Amino acid sequence: MRVGSFVLAARFPGQGDGEALHRAVRSAEVAEEAGLDSVWLAEHHFVPYGTCPSAVTLAALLLGRTRRLRVGTAVSVLPTAHPVALGEQAALLHITSGGRFSLGVGRGGPWVDLEVFGSGLGAYEEGFPESLDLLLRWLREPAVGSSGERFGFREVPVVPRPSECLTDTDGPEVVVACTSPRSVRLAAERGLPMLLGMHVGDEEKAEMVALWREHARAAGRPEDEIRAAAHVSAGVCQIADRRTDAVETLTKAMPGWLRQGLEAHVTVDGRARAMRDPLAYTELLCGLHPVGTPRLAADRLAATSERTGISRFALLVEGSGDLAATEENVRRLGAEVLPQLG
Repeated sequence: MRVGSFVLAARFPGQGDGEALHRAVRSAEVAEEAGLDSVWLAEHHFVPYGTCPSAVTLAALLLGRTRRLRVGTAVSVLPTAHPVALGEQAALLHITSGGRFSLGVGRGGPWVDLEVFGSGLGAYEEGFPESLDLLLRWLREPAVGSSGERFGFREVPVVPRPSECLTDTDGPEVVVACTSPRSVRLAAERGLPMLLGMHVGDEEKAEMVALWREHARAAGRPEDEIRAAAHVSAGVCQIADRRTDAVETLTKAMPGWLRQGLEAHVTVDGRARAMRDPLAYTELLCGLHPVGTPRLAADRLAATSERTGISRFALLVEGSGDLAATEENVRRLGAEVLPQLG
């Protein structure tokens, strides 16, 4: 089992962007010190829900500041990026970090980002498969050209080639954020592991893993590859001596962040959108994930792994909104929970 942190660089009420980003960087540095396996970085535009607009840029900084930690994006929003540009960045980070970079990609949402970056609603609604396939070709082939609906260009050499990394890996792993049967199928047919969100519980995640395996077999993926697929489960983690204290910490801080962060999202086409009740959502997350004593946290992680077959975790550890409390939370996760997982 591999346990990492999930970093949103969330801006809580009363905080500035610099404070949120400083806490994000420090929590990742402490994650390496505490013995965590990885850190996964979220990407958002124009909203305080997350103040990191470029997960690959922050990943580059953290790869330079760490020596062992795997750093991944969770996720780079593919509809607002050119797949070749993202592929070049991923190859660069893969090679220069000695293979410690993971590229997580996703569709994002129907947000105003699509207007600002000029990609349009079609990139979100229909264009994700083309973008993903072009990205994968860039990471796997020596030269790439394209004649797709969105991207058309003459063949050009791939420089730098990910396979030139001085390790035994051919390129960075690619993980796909999956929130629907359609995205599960897309990932499975390409043999790519899934990143499953913190808003769903073990039962739904187990169903998505089973569906992934079904589609992967139907697509003719090798059985060894199917068994070895290292899906990632996102969640929330808050460690305290008593469960009530951990829950209180999150229910005091997270609703305010969620309210201002989620309300700030603007749809590109004016479509109506429903927002979760922030307090109810916080309470749901506390019930689903390792929030409580170290023993409870270890038991919940082990139970999720057993029920779903998922062996990797990306845990939101900044739910208190406080730097010192976040650092303590990460250190306790490493010192008091990981040893119980074996």
